[in-house]
Amino acid sequence: MTLEQLRIFVAVAEREHVTQAAKELNLTQSATSAAVSALEARYATKLFDRIGRRIVLTQAGKLFLVEAKSVLARAAAAEKVLADLAGLERGSLRIGASQTAGNYWLPEIIHRYQSLFPGISIALKIGNTQTVAADVEVGVADLGFIEGEIDNPVLSVTPVADDDMVLVVAPNNPLAKQPSCALSQIAQARWVVREAGSGTRAILEADVAKLGIDPKALDIALELPSNEAVRGAVVAGSGITILSRLVVAAPLKAKTLVALDVPLPARKFFALRHKERYFTRAERTFIDVATGKQSSRAPGAIVG
Repeated sequence: MTLEQLRIFVAVAEREHVTQAAKELNLTQSATSAAVSALEARYATKLFDRIGRRIVLTQAGKLFLVEAKSVLARAAAAEKVLADLAGLERGSLRIGASQTAGNYWLPEIIHRYQSLFPGISIALKIGNTQTVAADVEVGVADLGFIEGEIDNPVLSVTPVADDDMVLVVAPNNPLAKQPSCALSQIAQARWVVREAGSGTRAILEADVAKLGIDPKALDIALELPSNEAVRGAVVAGSGITILSRLVVAAPLKAKTLVALDVPLPARKFFALRHKERYFTRAERTFIDVATGKQSSRAPGAIVG
């Protein structure tokens, strides 16, 4: 069994599609199929069921996928130790981020980092807070950036930036036409929210509770899987919501959204890393760039 076979198996298992996995791995379809078939033949274990044109993991395949990911994570960790010996001249970072951080805050950080350390390649995967934390825990991501705190004893959680929150409505919403609105009106309004498990949803519920409104009593018109979908629904008049000012900056400027004069506390962006995994210079320096501790110095210069 080779690491390449494991890498191919994981790619096929995650996509449940040989052709898509082959394309992602830059391999031929025949080479990808052969690698999986070799594993099945050598260990006399069926890893996939072929159902029409689809393939799905067998129970054995599901169990093997967990172990395969673990082995690949350990191999990546070993590679990081060696790469770290070369300083910041070369290497890679796998970053997981929840949606607001990943789509609106991190791109500038990544650009700044790569202008300082062009030899470090960066792969960014965006999910919600729970999936980002899970990826960091199992080693799929080296660092995670999320919008809400998370309780996981194996993860180090470090605040890295502030993020302003605003309560927004469409211009034709009755609340937008009032100089100020009562909390009772906010409580009775229809709401558009993110899915459970997202940092934005958790912050919305916490902010509503701080206003003295029971989050469970909200009239939720729509529950949507992305900030952009929530923003679009509010622009269309489906309800009100609380989002990061980063997310609504453009529609506020275009006057397709109105921010209500309701004071809300700023939330934090947090960096996640596994407490027991090797903390590379590339990772440390990325967090320094994110927090402003790493200035625009020559590549290789470390602060602190």
